[in-house]
Amino acid sequence: MSFIGTAPMPEDLRDVRYLLTDIDDTLTTEGRLLPETYQALWALDAAGINVVTVTGGSAGWCEHIVRAWPVAAAIGESGAFVMTSRHNRVEVEYWEDEAPQVERQRQHLASVETLLGDRFRLAHDQHFRLADVAIDIVGHARAEVDALADLIRNLGSTVAISSVHINTWIGDYNKRTMSERLLRRWGLNDEQLARQVCFAGDSRNDGPMFEFFTKTFGVANILPVLNDLPKRPRWITSGIAGRGFADIAQQLLAAKA
Repeated sequence: MSFIGTAPMPEDLRDVRYLLTDIDDTLTTEGRLLPETYQALWALDAAGINVVTVTGGSAGWCEHIVRAWPVAAAIGESGAFVMTSRHNRVEVEYWEDEAPQVERQRQHLASVETLLGDRFRLAHDQHFRLADVAIDIVGHARAEVDALADLIRNLGSTVAISSVHINTWIGDYNKRTMSERLLRRWGLNDEQLARQVCFAGDSRNDGPMFEFFTKTFGVANILPVLNDLPKRPRWITSGIAGRGFADIAQQLLAAKA
């Protein structure tokens, strides 16, 4: 269990009650959830640390997560909604309202599809999305991805680039805005946001989270995109992806103990 550069001290993490985390290549490793990562989620839950997944992933993915994983909530499609589950009943709160977000997605999808050409394809889970459009970028050169992202921005949309997708939508939200809304609804004030919340991520679309929160972690695979971030994570694990997340969990649990 080690970090690149400075490691967090127990006093940095002792008061943490909420861990917000990206999923793809932060929790997952090569697309899969390793046993040690899944066990880390359960250990955090048992210790009273509320985990909230904050992802560009689809509504279908998020519904599974809140039903089956030990998480307090799942923010999906880059902040379009937050899902929670009580008594096996999933509740969805949209950033704005379901009807306009769904209609804007329908129109935006039609526009984006005209730009994909023969090189790019929609993400396999597009049919399970409620508000955004996702494009698979795995295996594509960065210059090619950025060129497509610029074309999509010219449509007047928001674009976020993760390690696996271009996510794009019409709306004034992102991962950070929905995360802040949820935490404030749970009663946290500015001082508590700084003291009790931390975030873990790995990619460019996590930039707003690194910029907003005080206690932030990057897993080691974030290194190639550090210069693209408005603010770098405070700590970076030496382990990549889900193994790095497990190291973060160990640090939090040790500090709490």
